[in-house]
Amino acid sequence: VGSEMCIRDRYEQWVGMQGKNRYIITMLGRKLTAQQIAAVTRVVAEQGLNIDSILRLTGRVSLDENARAPKSCIELSVRGNPHDKEGMQSRFLQLSTELGMDISFQKDDMFRRSRRLICFDMDSTLIETEVIDELAERAGVGDVYKRQITESAMRGEIDFAESFRRRVAMLKGLDESVMADIAEHLPFTEGLDRLMHVLKRLGFKTAILSGGFTYFGNYLRRKYGFDYVYANELEIEDGKLTGRYLGDIVDGKRKAELLKLISQVENVDIAQTIAVGDGANDLPMLSVAGL
Repeated sequence: VGSEMCIRDRYEQWVGMQGKNRYIITMLGRKLTAQQIAAVTRVVAEQGLNIDSILRLTGRVSLDENARAPKSCIELSVRGNPHDKEGMQSRFLQLSTELGMDISFQKDDMFRRSRRLICFDMDSTLIETEVIDELAERAGVGDVYKRQITESAMRGEIDFAESFRRRVAMLKGLDESVMADIAEHLPFTEGLDRLMHVLKRLGFKTAILSGGFTYFGNYLRRKYGFDYVYANELEIEDGKLTGRYLGDIVDGKRKAELLKLISQVENVDIAQTIAVGDGANDLPMLSVAGL
């Protein structure tokens, strides 16, 4: 009897979700395991959401070793209102890093099929490196100290602006030619060529919103045709970096403001925007964007 009552209560809860907000959670990876799916569904439950359905979006995997490298993608349709949307986004970002997958969260509404503006973080997103770490290596800065600052900032343990000032100061005296050399050898993220080609064909407006540097953002702009680049400007005197920067720092708060600004300029509803990022300073724009 107790078991039947429990099932009845769960069924009534499921029925009561009719008419509630519906969201889509998408998981993407080289492969998806039960551990990864369980971790995501645990967050869903903690947020008071109910899973309506789970759909596989990718096809079957070929046994041919020479076939194109497969990926796995599943979509969860959930209903309800998350208790803490930003906290949930933060947890998904953490799971992405820990379990080697990408997770997106979006409201299932009329805008889901009509995105028009996509804003990217740059370092470790469009490119597979942190440029400031590359610069620091060329400047002879101690590797352990440098990475401690970077990784602490990415985890949100120290203020991004403070960590940025400290890291830029370590670059004092570095020759400007080093930046050109790094730009010419940037490791672009797999699939970037195809992604930008498709986005342009679909008429998307594209932007780089980066806590990195305009020098490298503009390099990507010339190569791939990004419509907007907002990043940080390094001060250069007599062909060398001074250890200072020009203008305001592009931090997490500024990224969110810029996403809103560009959407207004392009006359795009905020629900039609996409944000792509990997660090704590991307959370504000991830929370603002439709996807």
